[in-house]
Amino acid sequence: MMKRLLLIATLALCLGLTLEASDQKPKSRRPHKPHKAIHMTQAPLVMPEALKPGDKIAIISPASTPGNDNPDKAAATLRAWGFEPVIGPHALTKCHSYAGTIEERSADLRWALNDPEIKAIVCTRGGYGSAMLLDPMTREDFNRHPKWIVGYSDITALHSAMVCSGVMSLHANMGGALGERGANDNVNLMLRDALMGKLPSYTVPANPLNKLGKAHGIILGGNMSVFTNIGGSREWDFLDRDNIRGKDIILFFEDVSESMPRVNSMLQQLRLKGVLKHVKGIIVGRFTDYEPKDGWTDMNEMLSETLNKYNLPVCYDFPASHDENWNYPIIEGCPVTLTVDPEGVTLKFEHP
Repeated sequence: MMKRLLLIATLALCLGLTLEASDQKPKSRRPHKPHKAIHMTQAPLVMPEALKPGDKIAIISPASTPGNDNPDKAAATLRAWGFEPVIGPHALTKCHSYAGTIEERSADLRWALNDPEIKAIVCTRGGYGSAMLLDPMTREDFNRHPKWIVGYSDITALHSAMVCSGVMSLHANMGGALGERGANDNVNLMLRDALMGKLPSYTVPANPLNKLGKAHGIILGGNMSVFTNIGGSREWDFLDRDNIRGKDIILFFEDVSESMPRVNSMLQQLRLKGVLKHVKGIIVGRFTDYEPKDGWTDMNEMLSETLNKYNLPVCYDFPASHDENWNYPIIEGCPVTLTVDPEGVTLKFEHP
């Protein structure tokens, strides 16, 4: 009997300790701080002020080194339009294929952005290297004094950074075309008008592959390989899914010297990334310097097999390209209305 009572007492004691332990709250753990997503501003993007005669325009080389006469010839065209061009210290510097080291090129870019007397920035050329400048920069560098950055091709990386910082940017011909084609060239005059505050409206011929419809949204895009390569940068990718969430996008793209399989791979990357779910209309520019293959007549036919499956307007061979005679100024981040009908295509830019 004594042994049985001792066993019962032991069991009761163990049970009491277990119940007491279960009533105690676990030690508080330091709360996990989730990674803060960096989103593009939700407010309408800022449109830089219209330029007026006498305003200063910086000429810089964020990417590859231009020809020796590029900056001076571009300056002559800007001067003929009544502006005061200022050539950056490293516009002709050479470091491998780039116009200077990262430090030299980012110094020129930061100077041009942060000097309040500089009202616009014209890049001499594209090539390679603009994305290398983004790490040394901050969003405040791009939006402290909102101003136009003008360029295309590799300069798409800077357009993406501008839009992510809340400022519109200008996809257009650069120093080479300004200098070689001169102040009275029709496409150059479109750029002058855009710089001086005239919102463009373009009408271009119909293409047999066009898919009809009408869409409204903010226009984003540029060189396909450049914005694909910076995809995944949460701070600088204007097509990051967090940046475009809740927005209607009109997407445009073009490229040069890219094979058809490579372009198709980049298109599928956009699809898998979820970008096309936010797109309300697509503008395919002119692809140049490639060889048709695998049974496709041209790049547009290949692209149409994917794009025309979507329930949205699509146009082909729009004047956005490395052909400087077929490269109209496009204001990145600006609201637009795209109309694709049997007679042709109209792209109308609107105030935010």
